[in-house]
Amino acid sequence: MSFPRRGPLLAGVAAAMVAVVTLALAMPASASPEVRLSPDWQRYVAAPPTRDVSPVRVLSSTGSVTDPQGLLHGRSTRLSRSAPVPKPVWPAGTTAAASSFHDPNTDNGQPRTYVPGNAIDGNPSTFWNDANPDTYPAVLTLTSPQSVTLLGITVLSNSDGVPQDFTVDAWDGSQWQQVGSVTGNTAIQRSVPFAAPVMATQVRITVTKNQATGKGNYTRVSEVYPGLVVDDPAPSVTLDFGQVVVGYPKVDFAGSSADGTGVRLAFSESTQYLSDVSDYTRSGVGTDHYAVPAKGAKWTDTKGCQFGTKVCADGLHGFRYLKISLDALPSDAPASSPYGTVDLRRVSLDFTPFLGTPNSFTGSFLSSDDKLNQYWYNASYTNELVTDTFRATDVDPRDSASPTLEGKLVLQDGAKRDRDPYVGDIAVSGRTAYLTHNVPSAASNVLADLADHQRADGYIPPASIFNYTLNLFEYPLYWVTSSWDYMLYNGGNDYGTKYYPNLVKLMDSWYPSVTDAKGLLSKGLNNTGGYGDYGFLPRTGEVTYYNVLYVQALQDAAKMASTLGHQADADRWTQRAKTVGDAVNANLWDPSVGAYLDSATGPARHAQDGNSIAVTSGVAQGARATSALNYLTTSTRQPYGNSFMDNDNTGISDGTTRVYAFTSYPELEARFQSGQTDSAIDEINRLYGWMGSHDPGKTDWEGVGAGGSLYEQGFTSAAHGWSTGVLPALTNEVLGVQPTGPGFSTWTLTPHPGSVQWAQGAVPTPHGPIQVSWNREQGSSFRLTVTVPRGTSARLQLPFGPSQSRVDRVLSPGTYVLTQRGS
Repeated sequence: MSFPRRGPLLAGVAAAMVAVVTLALAMPASASPEVRLSPDWQRYVAAPPTRDVSPVRVLSSTGSVTDPQGLLHGRSTRLSRSAPVPKPVWPAGTTAAASSFHDPNTDNGQPRTYVPGNAIDGNPSTFWNDANPDTYPAVLTLTSPQSVTLLGITVLSNSDGVPQDFTVDAWDGSQWQQVGSVTGNTAIQRSVPFAAPVMATQVRITVTKNQATGKGNYTRVSEVYPGLVVDDPAPSVTLDFGQVVVGYPKVDFAGSSADGTGVRLAFSESTQYLSDVSDYTRSGVGTDHYAVPAKGAKWTDTKGCQFGTKVCADGLHGFRYLKISLDALPSDAPASSPYGTVDLRRVSLDFTPFLGTPNSFTGSFLSSDDKLNQYWYNASYTNELVTDTFRATDVDPRDSASPTLEGKLVLQDGAKRDRDPYVGDIAVSGRTAYLTHNVPSAASNVLADLADHQRADGYIPPASIFNYTLNLFEYPLYWVTSSWDYMLYNGGNDYGTKYYPNLVKLMDSWYPSVTDAKGLLSKGLNNTGGYGDYGFLPRTGEVTYYNVLYVQALQDAAKMASTLGHQADADRWTQRAKTVGDAVNANLWDPSVGAYLDSATGPARHAQDGNSIAVTSGVAQGARATSALNYLTTSTRQPYGNSFMDNDNTGISDGTTRVYAFTSYPELEARFQSGQTDSAIDEINRLYGWMGSHDPGKTDWEGVGAGGSLYEQGFTSAAHGWSTGVLPALTNEVLGVQPTGPGFSTWTLTPHPGSVQWAQGAVPTPHGPIQVSWNREQGSSFRLTVTVPRGTSARLQLPFGPSQSRVDRVLSPGTYVLTQRGS
């Protein structure tokens, strides 16, 4: 079947005995586009409909909670807690000694000590902390000036991690006797009853295992009480917002039993790290606090303290789960009390990032593969969560606040953390933004700001963190590739003209200063041994990843130079790219496995990033490209994606089990562009299928660890812009639309169907949307309809099918239909 031809047939269309290709101009550029795209894509959109976001269910409640479901249905929910009886205390003069203790430091600007005496000072906010993690046995010995009769003891620990396995011994005057033993403890407060009353002057606690929480497996003991303590547990209600959200939590309190009744809020992106403290807070306190007035209040979580330095909160949070408890920090007394009653009417969130409702989308994607469709819109939602206004009150606390970014729309790293825009992330999240919503300034604001902070030697910082002083070896190259991307997708020649001197200074001053005699970048030259990279990997010397990314950046710099009329620079950088590529092939190819070495220094290892970008940059071509990708297939495959390294000879123990969507994106591109479409789709399904189907669901994680876990436990960002590469991969490769000239002045249409039967979508350009629809029908038939906007021209390439019917044509503005039929 072919479309009816309502325009002149283009010259040069191939025809053969076994195949027929018909390419017709269906409508001229002056008419309205004929491609009719289905609105069914809207059902995949993940964003909330409004900025006032409510929880979708009550996950659980503990303690005395009346009608927890009322929070979802307009009724009042009451949390109640009785004041406890006074806790037992050790006789005056009791001392504490330990096997070791940590050096003092500062926490949230306040000095802290970790001496053994903190375990008996009556202040639960102080604690003994041993000197080193995972050091056993860790021993705490308490000595009383007089004999004490004990029915047991109670150990109060710390929410950063509790002693799991420990024994209790008592000194009977002549020897130590074991009187208690605990294994598998997870409780912060643990009572240890003795079989019979014990009279002793000394008690010894010996810890042999601590809880692994990702916050350092130290032994932490806040208090040891001489007796069995049973407290009325803090009542709590845990709410599920259905997916990761970000913004300012709001609580409508109907009232409390007395002024100052305290509530604590803990946040988490996953249930695994949901506890009495948040999985991550910028202040490090662990929870946000509010002292509820007796008459009630409508409270919005805001950074700052309610009473001087007491009862403090972080403000903005990224989370899926919110736990509200009737509780207070001891250090917040008397302004806040952990006892009484509190009535809650409603809990919600003021959603601050870009609100990606269906009417905000300028691009779309829809295909026969329901899973791919969902991955595209999950990635869009992830990127929407990190598209937000830069505010000093809620950015990364490590000196990231910047007056030159304040109030501007930016692409942050993550919803929860790091809330600071990094240029490496924008290499992915920028493309995602351009293909979904009209927010190009979110990227250009950051690119311009980083260029404005260029060092005198030409180096461009990766982010505002540490007041623009963080050193990452390869990130300035992402400034180059991201700047060219900005021009490709949006036009932006004014941006290119303004920052062209910065480009020249970077490419002709700084990177030559770290180039060795072979023509390769070598980390360590020019005092760069301490520089990190995207994963802070302990790499040194000639690294394939750095060099093939350098080749890509040189090629992009040359295109920028040519576009802006600097042909001599373009020619020089093009030649340098070839020289570096040749040096990579001469020095870093490992014929024993058929892949590129990660580094010429140290034990042999082969990395996903270097081998993938070697293909996409054109350093690896033909058989060498196929071999490198085949090696990644056999050596890095995991149920949840492909690992970033083929062995653990990286100084990082989980190289073979850690998966980064950030470095998987160029591998996906390499597979599509090398004709391995089915393997690309398989990798997409493993990686994005895993993240989408595991808590918190939908959003794309910063990294995946062993067994498919959040790779840095609760610290991991579960909504990270650098992990959204599936979206540009599906638009650029499966749908097939790629810009080749600034602002889509020229572009290619090269679908890679693989197992996908049909696809359609809109790609936004400064000239209006490109609309594409293609369908693989029965047998070998292929139908395609495309609208080429005025002001652009397209190169249509169909590299599949019988060789006689392959298409390579330039299309001027208009709407075209194509039919490719086998006999």
